[in-house]
Amino acid sequence: MVVVAIGFAESLSAPEVAWSLVDAGFKVIAFSRKGRKAALRHSHHVTLFEITAPEQDCVAALKELSSALDKLAEQTACTVLLPLDDSSLWLCSRLRQDSQLILAGASGDCAELALDKQKQTELAAAAGFAVPRTAFAANESGLSACATEYPLILRPARAVMSSDGRLHKGRNWICCDEAELRRARSSWNGRDLMMVQPFLEGSSEGVFGLATSRGVLAWSGHRRLRMMNPHGSGSSACIAREVADDVKRPVSAFIKSCNWRGMFMIELLRTKDGRPWFVEFNGRAWGSMALSRRQSLEYPAWTVKLALNPDFVPEGNLNRAEEIVCRNLGRELMHLLFVLRGPRSRAIRKWPSFWRALIDISRARSKSSFYNWRRDDWRVFASDCWYTIREQVFKSH
Repeated sequence: MVVVAIGFAESLSAPEVAWSLVDAGFKVIAFSRKGRKAALRHSHHVTLFEITAPEQDCVAALKELSSALDKLAEQTACTVLLPLDDSSLWLCSRLRQDSQLILAGASGDCAELALDKQKQTELAAAAGFAVPRTAFAANESGLSACATEYPLILRPARAVMSSDGRLHKGRNWICCDEAELRRARSSWNGRDLMMVQPFLEGSSEGVFGLATSRGVLAWSGHRRLRMMNPHGSGSSACIAREVADDVKRPVSAFIKSCNWRGMFMIELLRTKDGRPWFVEFNGRAWGSMALSRRQSLEYPAWTVKLALNPDFVPEGNLNRAEEIVCRNLGRELMHLLFVLRGPRSRAIRKWPSFWRALIDISRARSKSSFYNWRRDDWRVFASDCWYTIREQVFKSH
């Protein structure tokens, strides 16, 4: 039996990825951060082991993960490693590669691309995407020079960064004027390279696929119905949508130019004029994996099979156009709390009303389901809801 090690177990997509692999006949083992509560811990389909969080000690995390995988390889004929988030992608791409361990994730230049937003924007522009005017600032004076027009958004140029032996993520800020920029600049303090772009309003979309030697297969897409935090965050509810041909062309060019293999996600922002703007490329599992799986699009299992056999091609109907809705219960409840708190920048002109949000969340749809729900593993769903709320409430303070 092939064993697939996935991580981090705290990742939003972890339960759905694990079930995709289990249903495909793989044995699944997940790694998590020591001391962190993961909903996947409550699954009877998955075994977990812990390592030091890279946010505390990168060297220890790499050493412990490598040691655990070496022991696993000694006990199994074939072990596949599948990173699920940016932190695990960073770790896994730095592990020593040998014949006993197959990495079903990015390595080398592809791993660097998946974590580097500057390289992504350059490649996206070359592939034919509309890319917002982008500047990069490495210090406070550079940031002031880049801020020539408001409103603007500040985003870290790298998905994760290593400094002082620890891995960390940067923050986003939306600024409508010089006063808000000064507050953001004070919090940022020139710690990491920062992207500066005009703040565009519109609807967020995702494009998904499986990159193979035959090109991109199993196209699918979604549109966010709600974000957990209307100020800007992952979705709490999304609806499936067909991928238009004018979007497929630059996506295909992007994937071909970097020789990507396996599952991927490209985030777009569609403005009122109907124009889709490139936001970022995610070279790993995404949060709304539940929506893909409700359409029988088993991207995680396909990615592992592709790593085992470069000629693998998924079978069945790969063209999905049903308007299925998927929601994350914990994030939906947090959406209400964020709506009550109100916007943090005057650049956001449209803020949902609490009662409208409550009605939308309470409304039942005929083709609607929840993230991370599985009848024979219901404890995962319950614990995921609780952990999501607890983590966000404490983070907000």
